[in-house]
Amino acid sequence: MDKLNVVFFGTPDFSVGCLKTLLENDNINISYVVTMPDRPAGRGKQLKSPPVADFAKEHSIPLLQTSDINKETEFLNELKSAGIDFYIVVAFAQFLSTSVLNIPRLGPFNIHTSELPKYRGAAPIQYALLNGDKRTAVTIQKMVKQMDAGDIAHTHSVIIDDEDTSESLFLKLKSESQIALSEFISKLFHNKVSYVQQDHSKASFAPTISKKDGYVDFKKVSSSTLKNMFRAFYPWPGLYFYLNETRIKILEVTTSETNLPAGKLNLDFGGLNIGCIDGSVRLTKVQAEGKKPNSDIELINSFKNKFGELKITDKDI
Repeated sequence: MDKLNVVFFGTPDFSVGCLKTLLENDNINISYVVTMPDRPAGRGKQLKSPPVADFAKEHSIPLLQTSDINKETEFLNELKSAGIDFYIVVAFAQFLSTSVLNIPRLGPFNIHTSELPKYRGAAPIQYALLNGDKRTAVTIQKMVKQMDAGDIAHTHSVIIDDEDTSESLFLKLKSESQIALSEFISKLFHNKVSYVQQDHSKASFAPTISKKDGYVDFKKVSSSTLKNMFRAFYPWPGLYFYLNETRIKILEVTTSETNLPAGKLNLDFGGLNIGCIDGSVRLTKVQAEGKKPNSDIELINSFKNKFGELKITDKDI
């Protein structure tokens, strides 16, 4: 069989590994790379190319940067006559219209970092950690207009370690996505792909994470939920609460043997001990807004000197 012609759609650093995998596969010809336009970045707001664009330029791969692929009529007409076999879409940040999805001969395929139909949407890595899952997956699905709802073409399981945060799991899944893509291409090239329809009744969703998701209301969370939140939201947006009206970022959290009511603070046991709905936690490393990270003891001493009494402040966010 001749090489398969692929169009790659992707934008951030996470996508680059899969593009590299395609480039290094002897059975693949990358016809085009499609990514987002350059954006202002940094203090000087100078234009910066997406990582995928940088990679394509470095390796002289035909590149299109666009804010809306569906409006690129001339380019899409070119694709229709170019003998495109399939798409690979990885964190592209745009929806593809039905007419765009229908162009490749074998179909458009999306690489998604969950075990579909679980966690459809933008933040599957964070939601797997939020729910304390012990495993996740890289799923390659044949794209349809409905988000992450296409037939499953390949699933590659990935273990979630107890110490994993969104940062470490992101890196793990970036690497595992390359492995999954290589496995899938081998199936596709040898015509051995079998499709499994998703059970839509079992679908769950993972919407975009926002900064306010990191706010902790100790009266409403269990200690295990708090630890899962810490893992899911590290390094961004991070967990925070308010102490004497000051925003405090939580940098380390451990289980405390103290028995405190939910939302109550106690300093008598040494350290910053706070009650949750099923027990207590100690915030061993924290950072007051505008200050350097400190141990909880250092924070307590500085706040006692400033305020005298310490209390958790509820905030309407």
